[in-house]
Formats: sequence, structure tokens, C-alpha cells
Amino acid sequence: MMHPLLGNRSYLNIYFAAWLVLAAAQAVILVFTQELAWGLALLDGLTFNTMYAALGVSYWFMVKALAGDNVSFLRTVENHGFAALATSLLWIGAGYVILTHVFSPGREYVAFLKATLVWRGLIGILNYFITISLYHLYILSVRLRQRAVKEAELKTLVKEAELRSLRFQVNPHFIFNSLNSVNSLTLTNPEKAGEMTVKLGNFLRYTLAKGDQKTSLLREELDSMRLYLDIEKVRFGDKIEYDERCPESCRSMKIPGMILQPLFENAIKHGVYESLTPVKIRFDCQRDGDFLKMRLQNSLDDENIQRTGAGIGLKNVRDRLERMYGMKNLFAIEKTDGYFTVRLFIPVKET
Repeated sequence: MMHPLLGNRSYLNIYFAAWLVLAAAQAVILVFTQELAWGLALLDGLTFNTMYAALGVSYWFMVKALAGDNVSFLRTVENHGFAALATSLLWIGAGYVILTHVFSPGREYVAFLKATLVWRGLIGILNYFITISLYHLYILSVRLRQRAVKEAELKTLVKEAELRSLRFQVNPHFIFNSLNSVNSLTLTNPEKAGEMTVKLGNFLRYTLAKGDQKTSLLREELDSMRLYLDIEKVRFGDKIEYDERCPESCRSMKIPGMILQPLFENAIKHGVYESLTPVKIRFDCQRDGDFLKMRLQNSLDDENIQRTGAGIGLKNVRDRLERMYGMKNLFAIEKTDGYFTVRLFIPVKET
């Protein structure tokens, strides 16, 4: 930790300026209370205060040496008490010698100086403890700032870990489903099984390439979702009808990576799996002020009983958005007029 005064010239100038003000104030007090001449009063104030200002700069090294965690409180008090007494005696002695032997101020001032040595010593001890207290407060403030920075960094790391965990919780579910489908098709339709395997490989290649990226272009995410639907169409064929309406201006926006996959997966699971008729999946997007509004709908077969799933994928999407943007109400779902609708509101991040 650098010296707070020697490491900053502005602080050092303010420090010595404050002591000069104290020297002037002391001179005024001596003139009006002790009836000293202005010259002697200024000489007294400047000598003792500039000397103590220089001593005060050196106190930092004592404070820094005793500020470690391994130094006991009692040992710290003992060392500072000894240092306060020693430096005060040194300060008084040096000031006395300089004023009496260098400037020769006269017998009356010398007598006055001798009569006030005890009081000056007490003032010196008081100044010592005030100075080291200020240094200790400085050290405390620096440590608190450092701790705050470390806590902020830790919170960021935890947040990133949570986001990463939420992002990767979706992938295994889809992979297991796809592998099960491939396994089934190898017995009933080997050609489609091979086609699905190739498309699954391309999809996973994209997932791995984007896995470490927090955000992706909407264009890239939609390309990935069309590939995902192609994989599912190998199994379900014409049962899936997909309609995409997204202007080019929206496609260049950034959204959280892989945020759409659990939405499309949910549409397939609770729409296509449970429907006896073709299922319409619609995706549309538009810019609304500072937000990108996305909507994914899938039709529902009212004649079939809809199974209640755990909703882990949709919950992960909600949690990811809240953690990533620090905002709630960015995710909404509704079930009306034979459609299940998911809405996302993404704060705009243009490329």
C-alpha cells in the first residue's frame, strides 16, 4: 500500500498547507494570549508546526508496520505509546535547540519557551495519536474498497456460473430425446436415422461453438432453431408447420445465447408430442423502443388432455433473463384460443 501523502502530490500539498494554517493560528494565539511579538510568534509557530508536519509524514511507516493482522492490540498500543513519547521529546528538543541557538530570540522568549515545554509535549502526543488515527482510517477505507471490489468480482463470477449452469441444463434433455429418436428410427427407418444423426451433429457443432458466448445474433439463433426443427421433422414429418416472421432489422440484434432452444423444445414437447393433428409453430419479432419483443406460439389440440410437465426449460429461461439483465417481467406465458404463447422482452443490444 502506497504512502497516502508521498504517493499523491496534491494530498501532500494540502497536508503541508494545513500545517501552515495551524502555524498561523498558533502565532495569533501567542500574540493575543502571551503578548509575544508578531515576529517571535510566527517563528515559534512555523518552527514547531513544520517540524511536526515532517514527523507526521514518517508516522505512516510505523502505522503500516503495526497494521498487520498478526500484531496484537496490546502490542500495537505499547508501540504507539512509546513512539508518541519518543517523537514528542525529539520534537520539543529539536525545536528548543533551533529557536534558542539558531535564532537567539532573547531571554524573555527563552523563559517562556521553557515554561511551556510540558504543554508542548502533551500537544505533541495528542498530535501523534490524531495523525496515526487518520492513517488508520485511510488504511481501513482502502481495505473496505478492496473488499467491495472483491465481493463485486465474486458476485459476477457466481452470476456467470449460474447463467452457464442454466444454459447447459437445457442441452442434455434435447440430446437424450434426439438419441432416443435415432435409436427408434434405426429399427423402423434407417435412412431417416442417418439423416437425423447428421443434422444432430451439425446442431451440436453450433451449440459447442456458441457455448462460451453470452450472446448471439438473433439471426444465428433462428438458423439454429430451424436446424432443430429439421431434426424433429425427420421424426414427425408434416406434423410440424413452422412460420417465421422476423424483419431483417431484428435479426441483427443480440440476444442471450441458446435462449430460444427451450422455447422451441417446449413447443415440440407439449404441442407436437400431444397432438393428433398438425401443429402450427409461429415465431415473430419486432422492435419496441429499447426492447426486442419476441413471441413463440404453438397450437394445442383441445381434444387431447395436455400433460403437465415440470416446466424446467421455461423456468430456466425466466431465471436466465432475470440474472443477465437484472430485470423482472422479461418473460411471460399464456394459453388462449388454442395456442400456447411465450413472450420474451430483450433489452436491445445492437451490433
